[in-house]
Amino acid sequence: MSRYTLVIGNKNYSSWSLRVWLLMKHAGIPFDEIRIPLYVAGSKESLRKYAPSGKVPVLLDGSLAVWDSLSIAEYLAERHPDQRLWPHDSAVRAVARSISAEMHSGFGALRSNMSMNCRGSFPGVGRTVEVAADVERIQRMWIDCRERFGVAGPFLFGEFTIADAMYAPVVLRFKTYAVQLAPVARQYADTVLGLPALQDWVEAAKAEIEVIPAFEPAIP
Repeated sequence: MSRYTLVIGNKNYSSWSLRVWLLMKHAGIPFDEIRIPLYVAGSKESLRKYAPSGKVPVLLDGSLAVWDSLSIAEYLAERHPDQRLWPHDSAVRAVARSISAEMHSGFGALRSNMSMNCRGSFPGVGRTVEVAADVERIQRMWIDCRERFGVAGPFLFGEFTIADAMYAPVVLRFKTYAVQLAPVARQYADTVLGLPALQDWVEAAKAEIEVIPAFEPAIP
């Protein structure tokens, strides 16, 4: 039996669930999975059995419940220092934490206009001036991190870290909405898309039958 249980939402839509799921899968941290479909009758009540927030994801470690994706990531980094889920160098780690926190609290236009939808393909949908600014900011961050810290590997800080897990749903959004990226950003996005764990998530998402209308954009 695994030490951890991870409570997640629909794989097709739940970007926050993906972040922790991918982090644990890629790092080889075993866990059991409980999937609770979101935005249906009783889903909030079911989620509150595991965490007072009533939101996903929730990590259960024995009697302890840890919620919020970034909090869970920090908890796992403390519990599994051998996995080096953050960069080892303190200055580089500070940058990784900064861009992860920016993803956690920002990019509202991108979130609102380009919901994560692994099954969908909506080229050109959701393009606003505000979304374009979010896309530009994300690309600049990716390029900066790759150029400054990416010598040791293909991810933002060389090796895969929490920062890559935080931006994985953005990579999927860029694919779903066919966002054109600069070469360095495109190469990074393709690297993330090629992760076996991410591919497993997407295949499971495509097999789901639930449809959440709020996350299915209207096609002109």
